[in-house]
Amino acid sequence: MKAKLKKLPKKWRLGFGTVAVLVIGWAVFTLGVNYGNGNISWTSGVSKGLPAQLNYSSVNQLYQVLKANYDGNLTQTQLLNGIKHGLAQATNDPYTEYFTANEAKTFNNELNNSFSGIGAELSQNSQGEIEVMSPLQGSPAIKAGLQPHDIIAAINNQSTSNMTVEQAVVLIRGKAGTTVTLTIVRGNNEFNVSIKRANITVPSVTYKILNGNLGYISISTFANDTASLIQQAAQDMVSHHVKGIVLDLRNDPGGLVTAAVATTSEWLKPGQVIMQEKKGSQVLQTYYATGGDILNGIPTVVLINGGSASASEITTGALHDHQDAYVIGTKSYGKGVVQQLINLSDGGQLKVTIASWYRPNGKNINKIGITPDKVVQPASSGADNQLTAAENYLNSH
Repeated sequence: MKAKLKKLPKKWRLGFGTVAVLVIGWAVFTLGVNYGNGNISWTSGVSKGLPAQLNYSSVNQLYQVLKANYDGNLTQTQLLNGIKHGLAQATNDPYTEYFTANEAKTFNNELNNSFSGIGAELSQNSQGEIEVMSPLQGSPAIKAGLQPHDIIAAINNQSTSNMTVEQAVVLIRGKAGTTVTLTIVRGNNEFNVSIKRANITVPSVTYKILNGNLGYISISTFANDTASLIQQAAQDMVSHHVKGIVLDLRNDPGGLVTAAVATTSEWLKPGQVIMQEKKGSQVLQTYYATGGDILNGIPTVVLINGGSASASEITTGALHDHQDAYVIGTKSYGKGVVQQLINLSDGGQLKVTIASWYRPNGKNINKIGITPDKVVQPASSGADNQLTAAENYLNSH
């Protein structure tokens, strides 16, 4: 059975997770499954050159040797799960992964923005390192100072070398109130940070009115509640007759594509293209604005940074390409691929990359990201100079 889901990168929301995130909980926000990690849609076809069935003779030979020689305890479940994880990892695609039944349950809880952990979305970079994709706003990870692209070199003194994202998530997650120590590499610096785990359940959308009658909408992740909450936020903006809106997508790792469509539709006119999914040159699906558009015509600034991924990038790209928003901040994460979540007979799930997604301008942002119209680096002090830049822009237009 195939689930229509779109989410984040190989990110896992850690207890937090998100995307996958990382979040990523698991993907502490992974995370992109089609968490925007991320996107899920239907597809068909088989990879060229692969046989209809695998020849397991060499696998069985390895099993017999392992069973006869391994000095330790193994179960059949461990071995079978290892084979399934290995098949997914053999793709060398950081967004394709197998989840056991328990892992799938955790992953889906995170899609609903409910998890326990540190609140950071994890991914695996091209060097195979465990990387912080996006710490969740207000999470223990944020309070501890974790930043996008931090490398997690060790967890409780255990090296993450050759570790998968899911293995890292298992070690990072734990009972609320307990502490996990991460060894972080940031640039040329390496240091340890201890983080107290917490239970985290947060609404995906918050909003308020700023000085000067400017509206402010923040989306922490594109979740199941986003569509209804963004509609409430939009109606509140209109009722206050705001003269401009700041849409804050900083450190938003992505989520459900349907939530991104609902959000973007509050600005775009019905029928305008939001994004396309393609497999090679073949268009699999085109997403259009579905109506709402009550914010159309209100000057809008979208704030992004290196933790803005997947569904955040879909929303940013669509609003920018249709000239409905000006973008301020720093370059986004760069996740432009689509995953499909497929339920398996053993209770597990396979999250598999099936396509790439393209902005209305025809560009794919995978591993590239979106460069803002105005690049504003975050202040070293507590001041939010990126938000200030957005307010200044709106007040002058």
